[in-house]
Amino acid sequence: NNKSVEITGFSREEAMGQDLVKVYISEEFRDQVSMVLTNALRGQETANFEFPLFTKNQQRVEVLLNATTRRDVTGRPIGVIGVGQNITDRKQVEMEKTR
Repeated sequence: NNKSVEITGFSREEAMGQDLVKVYISEEFRDQVSMVLTNALRGQETANFEFPLFTKNQQRVEVLLNATTRRDVTGRPIGVIGVGQNITDRKQVEMEKTR
């Protein structure tokens, strides 16, 4: 969507068909992000999961993710709705306050 293009610097065309976890998530967080998405596919939603994402220019962006299960009319899980928010500025302010 437009927000992910803005945050990552990757165009829609560059991002389409790519494995989100393998391509955009740092190695140290891949297993955790993958588990959050897998759990959502199983009906176990996750709120307020924080992880770093790297932009096209290799800048680190802190993301707050909420992963919600998308269900069909019978209630069967059919996908994941992921809502990510750029919290980089907030994290920097928090770090400055603790110094």
